[in-house]
Amino acid sequence: MHVLVGHERAEEARGLMLELFPEGFEEVERADGIELAAYTNSGGEERLWQAFGPGGAAPVEAGWAQAWKRFHRPVRIGPVWVGPPWCEPDPDALAVVVDPGQAFGTGGHSTTRLCLELLVGLEPTSLVDLGCGSGVLGIAAARLGFSPVTAIDLDPLAVEAARANAAANGVEIDVRHADMREAALPAGDVAVANVTLEAVEALAQRVHSPRLVASGYLASERPAPRGWTACDRREEGGWAADLLERSERLPLSL
Repeated sequence: MHVLVGHERAEEARGLMLELFPEGFEEVERADGIELAAYTNSGGEERLWQAFGPGGAAPVEAGWAQAWKRFHRPVRIGPVWVGPPWCEPDPDALAVVVDPGQAFGTGGHSTTRLCLELLVGLEPTSLVDLGCGSGVLGIAAARLGFSPVTAIDLDPLAVEAARANAAANGVEIDVRHADMREAALPAGDVAVANVTLEAVEALAQRVHSPRLVASGYLASERPAPRGWTACDRREEGGWAADLLERSERLPLSL
């Protein structure tokens, strides 16, 4: 199923597609806009039509079960290589291997890459990954020398995937199942939150870290939590990530 949207709606459309198809979608630049496509069933087709209006549909070609793999390509961010298990890591890289079939975040999305760019520029210290998904950011941080690394997620399947991925990559991460909106947040010199703008701003008031790497929102959005100062910003493909530093002491009640 595919739709064509004008360039002026590109950011909004990417956000909608991410909500509708978090497991992934394709994007192709056209002269008159961007074409967005997803492999889906009749239910997904109906959701897409409700969001964008009538689009085009075509039967899936033979061999689709393996063809999807070509859309999951490895990425290189500084010394870190992130890719699927069927690709060979660069020999000089700090490799992070994650299976895209788990659909909890594989490093291929712009927000993950932007977070990694910001992490690469930081001195390795302790780190907490809030909403860890597959654990790709925590694993990459451990590869970069951050220690200890703590990761939490509300979804028990994501917690299971993060633990399995950490073990497969040979790194030690303390992965916890918790609701980061209510539970006491683990301490860490750096916190990472690749979630949503609203969640970032809420977590910023509760996290105990002096630095926060935040993403999961569009380039047109900017987090502005009380007591924090934006120090660095990266943008790619209509998405953004920010490095925030605490400018006020955390209230004693937290």
